[in-house]
Amino acid sequence: MNNARNKCAELLALADIQIDGDRPWDMQVHNDGLYMRLLAEGSLALGEGYMERWWDAESVDQLICNLLRYDISSQVKPYKLITLALRAKLTNMQKLTRAFQVGEQHYDIGNSLFEKMLDKRLTYTCGYWKNADNLDAAQEAKLDLVCKKIDLKAGQHVLDIGCGWGSWAKYAAEKYGAKVTGITISVEQAEYARKLCQGLPIDIRVQDYRLLNEQFDHIVSLGMFEHVGYKNFSAYFQVAHNCLKNDGLFLLHTIGAKETTAVPDPWIHRYIFPNGHIPSLANVTEAIEKLFLVEDLHNFGAYYDKTLMAWYENFHAGWDDLKDQYNDRFYRMWKYYLQACAGAFRARDLQLWQIVLSKFGVEGVYRRVTE
Repeated sequence: MNNARNKCAELLALADIQIDGDRPWDMQVHNDGLYMRLLAEGSLALGEGYMERWWDAESVDQLICNLLRYDISSQVKPYKLITLALRAKLTNMQKLTRAFQVGEQHYDIGNSLFEKMLDKRLTYTCGYWKNADNLDAAQEAKLDLVCKKIDLKAGQHVLDIGCGWGSWAKYAAEKYGAKVTGITISVEQAEYARKLCQGLPIDIRVQDYRLLNEQFDHIVSLGMFEHVGYKNFSAYFQVAHNCLKNDGLFLLHTIGAKETTAVPDPWIHRYIFPNGHIPSLANVTEAIEKLFLVEDLHNFGAYYDKTLMAWYENFHAGWDDLKDQYNDRFYRMWKYYLQACAGAFRARDLQLWQIVLSKFGVEGVYRRVTE
């Protein structure tokens, strides 16, 4: 046990983290069994250990940021996760028969949770904080930015792939006079979005993107591409190409990885987003060849740190109203999820890209909109 503790202490020290230290990002260990688990299971054990109260930190987000910034995971070889790595590489974890699994496990766990955590529109993607000083303003700025980037006009019909609770669809219809068809794999989201958008020219469907077969003036996809999986990237963009009119624009808003990998984070895969895969730029550019031309690439991943910490503060503040629906293990799981993701964006291990695509290139020069 002492050898395992010493090895963990040595690795953590490389990231300026002390065991039982007094700084916010130092790890307070409550169960000595944690050390062997960390060496055997890496990030999976780190997350599960937090859920089980085997360790704590005042600032989990900064602890994760330090671990990623100093690339500590590269020095741990978690042998118990070999099966997951092989499965991710050899099978299609996001095939059609699994399409609704993430909706059932994540998005259908209760709208009351997301109402406490998110902004007033329930926008579950990165906010645009350039000129915003609160979450509602940052999310409205992001919704408007998307409309401007596709040069949205009244009467145009837009496909929203992964429409969530309908925040962008409602904004585009009310503010720009657009007609929107939104698809989601979450029954709970669809029911909420239909009520929210009642009376507007918006059609909300529970449908997988692979079953689309109609044309639209524009396409937007905000925070859904992370569920597609690298084995399906080409099929995804082929569907988008088929559904987009020749003079239309496709705005892809997605979390991005700084390196190409086929293996999902094991803790996120097990507890938060089953079968997910964060794409790299190489993944995207390879999949769009002969289908789309990149008109614009905008990285504002640093804003996701701020967005996630705002969600964390909302969730923490609203827990008293939620605790009768969820247990303590869920509370710690969700806290860890939000803080760990914030730390990953703070370390710039994760990015956030908005990529504007066209089929043949816009006439003249595409005008970048960032205001």
